[in-house]
Amino acid sequence: MPAATFYEAARAHGVSRRDFLRFCATTTAFLGLESSALPQVVKALDTVRRPPIYWLNFAACSCCSESLIKSSHPLAGDALLGVISMDYMETIQAAAGHQAEEIMRNGMKENFGNYILAVEGSVPTADGGIYCTVGGVTALESLKEAAKGAKAVICVGSCSSFGCVTVAKPNPTGCVPVHKLITDKPVINIPGCPPIPDVIMGTIVHLVTFGTLPVLDRLQRPRVFYSQRIHDKCYRRAFFDAGMYVENFDDEGARKGWCLYKMGCRGPVTYNACAVTKWNDATSFPIQSGHPCLGCSEPDYWDRNPLYQHVAGVPLPGLGSADTVGEVFAGGVAAATAAHMVASAVKKASHKEDAHKEAEPGKEA
Repeated sequence: MPAATFYEAARAHGVSRRDFLRFCATTTAFLGLESSALPQVVKALDTVRRPPIYWLNFAACSCCSESLIKSSHPLAGDALLGVISMDYMETIQAAAGHQAEEIMRNGMKENFGNYILAVEGSVPTADGGIYCTVGGVTALESLKEAAKGAKAVICVGSCSSFGCVTVAKPNPTGCVPVHKLITDKPVINIPGCPPIPDVIMGTIVHLVTFGTLPVLDRLQRPRVFYSQRIHDKCYRRAFFDAGMYVENFDDEGARKGWCLYKMGCRGPVTYNACAVTKWNDATSFPIQSGHPCLGCSEPDYWDRNPLYQHVAGVPLPGLGSADTVGEVFAGGVAAATAAHMVASAVKKASHKEDAHKEAEPGKEA
């Protein structure tokens, strides 16, 4: 018999009260909440029953499942066994076949209206949806059936959120992202190819802890994780401001860690927490490894522009294009002072933009 609450589940796995409270404090900070919210988090995890989560895999490569398993805050093992009740996930479950499908459907009936539906992958709709079936049922039929009793639908990864590579032209299987098919349930998009594991867990923990959706932007992404551009928090930003760019992956600029903007970096137009949360237990992220940001958490990133090619004229709010900014500073403006001015201007522009968009629902955050 599974434990009823988060704390009871944690205690059943040998977690002390002290460690439980430490986990609550860490979770509160990770969710971007004030310390005053800690008692609310403790009470919720102490008393709220763990809602079951059913994780469905459709047209995708399963890298999002792997990303979750590598979650470090909290550790995936703790999360799967203590914080959330993962009642169905084909990638890691031992059960298989029609019995597993029956158990899932019976669980959805018993928890109708109270479970969370996580979806990995987009939904093929061409030719009756025959390009993705599980147990003889198409992905489209499975999604609509499972969504009926879901409290909320979480789209894990860019495929389920925006389509990603599965909808790239010419899209022969007719793949469609979840939010275009499910319109009568709350849908949270957690894009990324794959998404950051801690962002997946943070969103799930927020949902099961408070029973409400986190604040979302117009693309239905949690603002706590997707409110800032990679460019705003990139440690190579000073080189961008100074007009010092990598021109080739083997040049001096690459060896010295200069800005990767001219190598096709989409950091100025990509909203994600990579530069802050990082990957692999906060060890690094693509730009830190010398690779430009590909903008995988934005819609249509496969069809938008060729990868690894400089995209001229990337707009920066209130400053014109990123090229213009770089040229100005490369032209001899006092770098240190000007860099500070640009950074301040970007920050102010960003704040103004955010305030403007908050005042006008429907505008992109």
